[in-house]
Amino acid sequence: MRLYTNQHRFYCGIDLHARTLYLHVLDHDGQARFERNIPARPDTFLEAVRPFRDGLVVGCECMFAWYWLADLCAAEGIDFVLGHALYMRMIHGGKAKTDKIDAAKIAGLLRGGLFPQAYVYPKALRETRDLLRRRTFLVRQRAQFLTHVINTNSQYNLPSFPAKLGYKANRSNLDDIINRFPHESVRHSIRADLTLIDALDARVDALESYLTRRARIDDPVTYHLLRTVPGIGKVIALILLYEVQDVRRFGRAGNFLSYSRLVRCQHESAGKVKGAGCTKIGNGHLRWAFGEAACLMLRCHEPAKHWLQRKTQKCGSKAKALGILAAETARAVYHVWRKQQPFDPKKFLTS
Repeated sequence: MRLYTNQHRFYCGIDLHARTLYLHVLDHDGQARFERNIPARPDTFLEAVRPFRDGLVVGCECMFAWYWLADLCAAEGIDFVLGHALYMRMIHGGKAKTDKIDAAKIAGLLRGGLFPQAYVYPKALRETRDLLRRRTFLVRQRAQFLTHVINTNSQYNLPSFPAKLGYKANRSNLDDIINRFPHESVRHSIRADLTLIDALDARVDALESYLTRRARIDDPVTYHLLRTVPGIGKVIALILLYEVQDVRRFGRAGNFLSYSRLVRCQHESAGKVKGAGCTKIGNGHLRWAFGEAACLMLRCHEPAKHWLQRKTQKCGSKAKALGILAAETARAVYHVWRKQQPFDPKKFLTS
């Protein structure tokens, strides 16, 4: 957890919503100087904080509508801090909870040096990252439609499909797939699924072509270096490139693994282990990417296969061994990126 500890003349806590925001300003001595609920518009916000612009810091909780506020503060030269939603338990755990109380707590956390920071992703790459996340959503929607077709086939105890429907060539004759279902309503449902799958295939291909071109413009060297790691292809490399953005913000490989949800968060008290928690803190997109990279690595990297066999015998579980392999892959990515050197197989999985 990173805490914001800088000192300022004024501390502005904002409870932000889509159409309104509650604003609370504290001075350096902790006295409330201003509090009001205002429309979430740039002009009204700037007018409200105008008397406190000299030495002001603005903080709000990370929620879906923070982009415009961060960009406005950057353009106006106002210090802005984004609060990590899962760490700000002082706000969510109170007996009473209102916009007024929340804004005051945020301002108090800023003044007291206890404000947990989240990363303010740079505006220049933010839209590309969001498009990449949208591409992931569309791929998962496609998988749902495909699963529905296969499950419907099993539901009516029909013969298995002769080939995997995930490949477009195996769906070339739609009538053969649709007409195997006897009821007309079911045929309409399957036709809708297959039509949407074809449409999503075309759209996902177009998005991947655009995103690949963007990556070769934004950071072509890192994009190429990431693809030297076994198991990392063009899509996983894109996810890593735009979800991390700058690996130098992680001082050690352990910090990077923690952000990627690849570290076991052990709870201990008085020498007794109380289990683990905080599994949702970190970047879920990176956790998925490294898990996929570990599985794909086993197809093309022979040393990884032998290493996994030994680690499975030692751990007693293949799932645990795969989790460790995902963490080792993330560690290798960190050093490849940080040192700007291609993947070295001689230094990988040496233990």
